[in-house]
Amino acid sequence: MRRYEENRMYRYLRRHKKFPNVWCPGCGIGIVMGALIRAIDRLGWEKDDIAMVSGIGCSGRMPVYMDFNTMHTTHGRALAFATGLKMVKPKMHVIAIMGDGDALAIGGNHFIHAARRNIGITAIVINNSIYGMTGGQYSPTTPTGSLATTAPYGNIDQPFPICELAIAAGATFVARGTVYHAVELDRLIEKALVHEGFSVVEAVSYCHTTFGRINKLGTAVDMLRWQKENSVTREAAAKMTPEQLQGKIVRGIFHERELPEYTAAYAKIIEQAMAAQRKA
Repeated sequence: MRRYEENRMYRYLRRHKKFPNVWCPGCGIGIVMGALIRAIDRLGWEKDDIAMVSGIGCSGRMPVYMDFNTMHTTHGRALAFATGLKMVKPKMHVIAIMGDGDALAIGGNHFIHAARRNIGITAIVINNSIYGMTGGQYSPTTPTGSLATTAPYGNIDQPFPICELAIAAGATFVARGTVYHAVELDRLIEKALVHEGFSVVEAVSYCHTTFGRINKLGTAVDMLRWQKENSVTREAAAKMTPEQLQGKIVRGIFHERELPEYTAAYAKIIEQAMAAQRKA
């Protein structure tokens, strides 16, 4: 019991909820969860003021373990449920946790329209380039040429660039980090959480069990080391040639601007309608 009382991480976890967790040993999703906890802890938010919503997949288990108001919803619909929740409880801090398949395949329509509306939700997209839980099928972010159970001769699709897509759709805060750079990642998440509007953080993770195994990329440690050696900050990237940037992960804040937040704008519409009703 003393351990739980002294460790801030445990204050945000449901102590008796299926631990050890279902993630494979070495999975990067736990690193993302730790980064999110550190960000929330620094902000000092009350747990009852936070709602966390997920869909289906490996990342969808995160709300099961975290002691907030949580919803484990259907595949691809995390942002749809989160939108409804934010509209009813606009003061609530709403966080949507999604994998790359969850957010951009069946959930792609919800993703672009949540960004277009600039609704005050923080979307954390854990990008491990594959459908990890359901058997290793290729996902919208699987690199071209990579193997998957549904692409035994190599994926021929171009991967979705998550950050560029979010910016083009209208998101007002967009950033990318990796699970190797865990402290940097929690700082990016913290900035996304306090942003007024739709914020997106792409957390580049890895799946050593399916993606790593089928592509012979080694262990979780090997894949983590690859992230260290093959990622650069935006500042460093600005000084590099396109050839030098080939195959590199660029980290940092890509876009940040202020626009009216959707629920605040909607509240004004309600006020106008009520005023008109009173005059009628």
